[in-house]
Amino acid sequence: MVTLSGPSLVILAAGRARRYGGVKQLAPIGKHGEGVIDLLASDAYAAGFDDIVIVVNADTGPMIEQHVSWHWPKGRKVTFAVQSKLRGTVEAVLAAESSLDLSKPFGVSNADDLYGREAFMRLGAHLAESPEHCLVGFELDRALVGNLQVSRGTCMVEDGILTDIIERRNVHATNEGYDADDGLQPESLSPLTTVSMNLWGFQPTIIPFMHKAIEAHNFADESEIQLSTFVGQLLKTEKPRFEVLQTRSRCIGVTHAQDLAVAQLLVRLEIEVGQRPEYAFAEGSTTTPPAVD
Repeated sequence: MVTLSGPSLVILAAGRARRYGGVKQLAPIGKHGEGVIDLLASDAYAAGFDDIVIVVNADTGPMIEQHVSWHWPKGRKVTFAVQSKLRGTVEAVLAAESSLDLSKPFGVSNADDLYGREAFMRLGAHLAESPEHCLVGFELDRALVGNLQVSRGTCMVEDGILTDIIERRNVHATNEGYDADDGLQPESLSPLTTVSMNLWGFQPTIIPFMHKAIEAHNFADESEIQLSTFVGQLLKTEKPRFEVLQTRSRCIGVTHAQDLAVAQLLVRLEIEVGQRPEYAFAEGSTTTPPAVD
């Protein structure tokens, strides 16, 4: 029996992707047709993550599971968990709880963002060495693809420690920089603003706080509770330490269908400069996603 000593990774793949209009977790952004989730797993394995838990919904989950079965390396531990009620990313992490070894830390990532191998290496190294929670912090101008509006969690950081995180909505590029049309101040955001792209490292002690947050949340007023909101509230009440791992990696997200061509180009540029291998897993593998009915 193989002993798994490295951290686990929870990939949040239960979203409906209404703005994208398809199963964007399988969006073919790799040079040889690899989906976003394939390149994520490749980066996670390179960073020392031993096992992966993929949180899916009941509708698109079977397609993602089939894709993984066809294209991912054999012999790796991959587990699927179903998020039956799509009420945000905190509940999505809890859907994976029974599949996690809670004697060791775990990472969390989106399934539609490619974070860059360097960012994953920093996360893996931190979880292997530090007892602290952490967040990989991206620069705003390296965390946007395309010109359509998106949401970003802006981070306040002091001496490398996260002190607050505020979700900003309708963030978009302008001729002068970046604006957030959400009524909050400041309206204009610096290109160097540290933002969360949902690449987290958690110690198992976070789980009870997630359960408490779900129990206390009024889903009638707000249908979801997101990790950025949860952590921001927790920083004010329990004051846990979250180290911010700053990275210059570009986060390549696929939010809208229009983002796909740009994402494909950015991945090819990463390959050309040696920031990622040409193939996600093994040269010559077939990575055409299953057909969507």
